[in-house]
Amino acid sequence: MKLLTVSPAPHIHGKATTSGIMRDVLIALAPAAVASAVIFGLRALLVIAVCVASSVVFEWGYEKLTKRDNTVRDMSACVTGVLLAYNLPVTIPLWQAVVGSAVAIILVKQLFGGIGRNFANPAITARIFMALAFAGTMSNFTYDAVTSATPLVYLQNGAFSFSYSVRDLFLGTHAGVLGETCAVALIIGFVYLLIRRVISWETSVVYVVVVFALSAAFGWDPVRSILSGGLMLGAIFMATDYVTAPMTFWGRVIFGAGCGVLTVIIRRYGSYPEGVSFSILLMNILTPYINKLTMSRPFGGART
Repeated sequence: MKLLTVSPAPHIHGKATTSGIMRDVLIALAPAAVASAVIFGLRALLVIAVCVASSVVFEWGYEKLTKRDNTVRDMSACVTGVLLAYNLPVTIPLWQAVVGSAVAIILVKQLFGGIGRNFANPAITARIFMALAFAGTMSNFTYDAVTSATPLVYLQNGAFSFSYSVRDLFLGTHAGVLGETCAVALIIGFVYLLIRRVISWETSVVYVVVVFALSAAFGWDPVRSILSGGLMLGAIFMATDYVTAPMTFWGRVIFGAGCGVLTVIIRRYGSYPEGVSFSILLMNILTPYINKLTMSRPFGGART
């Protein structure tokens, strides 16, 4: 009798590969890179290049030192580098961008076992670290070479109606970090990812809808609220991360709703004007519990 080969899941393989998915994400991120160069100048591309290059080097170097399989070719480090750059102002010192890459790749990703094993989004965690460690440079926002406040600062100070117009927010012609300002570029990327079936709509749409509704309840302009800060960037590219987001339909709905509620609470009551990074990180921590709560029980299986 021929022995059966027993192996762990997955047992049915599709055509999708990690490198293919990451390539699609990079393509979806490209419009925001073009927009950042137009809005903030060519230094924006330099910041992106430094973050990507240092992320790749740190991933290659760590895996070389620990004698693990090299995963640089799957391009996940490139995606992390781009997302980190999109969370930084154009004026950031380049050495600080390198430090942020080290935190994202080594501390958040590799120390937990590499791709697929990190409990939190590396770029989000690195942004929070840098906001705490380099508060001065991380809040040095410029537009047209003039230091200015971001829309969320106006929101928190109660002067939101006197800040940037909806057109400014949609096109990105205002102060902020590289990847969060131009909403139209991010939406183009979102549509591309949906068409390619890289992500599903639930988390992103529920996240934005909840922020819209709660902003209106607080008396803020809901359109300006969803177009300001890192909401669009976070909802489309970081809250939908395969590793740190729930796997089930209702899990993704709960995750998006939780991110939305936490974002508005932090924006309204917190001392920090932006709540996207903290909300996604907190929901990342809850992901295993959300998966357990929403996972369907196999027919005839025992309750756990």
